[in-house]
Amino acid sequence: MGKLLNDFKDFAMKGNVVDMAVGVIIGGAFGKIVSSLVNDIIMPVISLCTGSVNFTNLKATLRPEELDAAGQVMHEAITFNYGMFIQNIVDFLIIAFSIFMAIRFIMSFKKKAEEAPAAPAEPSNEEKLLTEIRDLLKKQEEK
Repeated sequence: MGKLLNDFKDFAMKGNVVDMAVGVIIGGAFGKIVSSLVNDIIMPVISLCTGSVNFTNLKATLRPEELDAAGQVMHEAITFNYGMFIQNIVDFLIIAFSIFMAIRFIMSFKKKAEEAPAAPAEPSNEEKLLTEIRDLLKKQEEK
C-alpha cells in the first residue's frame, strides 16, 4: 500500500499534472467570468437591439403543460430552449476567441525570441590571453 501511495504522489506532483490542474482551475474561473460577461453585459445589449428579447427565455413549446380539473399540473410542458443554446454559443465564441488571442500573444513573443540573434558572448580573460599569445607566435614566425 505504501508503494502505491508513493507512486501516486510521484505522479500527482509531476510538473505536467500540476500545471494541468492549475489550468483547469483557472479555466473554470475564466468560464464564470465569461458567462457573467455574456449574461450580464452582452446579452442585455443584444436584447435591447432586438426589441427587448430575452434570449434565455426563447423557446418553442413542443407540448404544452396539461392541467387537471383542479388546475394542478399533470404533465410539465416540453420545450425546445434554443435561447439558452444561443447564449452558450456566444459564451463559447468569447472563450475560444480569448484563448486564441492569448496563444497568439504568447507565440508572438516566442517567435521574436527565436528570431532575435544571440549576442556574441564576451570572450573570457583566458581566451583573450590565448589570442594574444597566438598573435605573438605568428609574428615571431614571420620574422
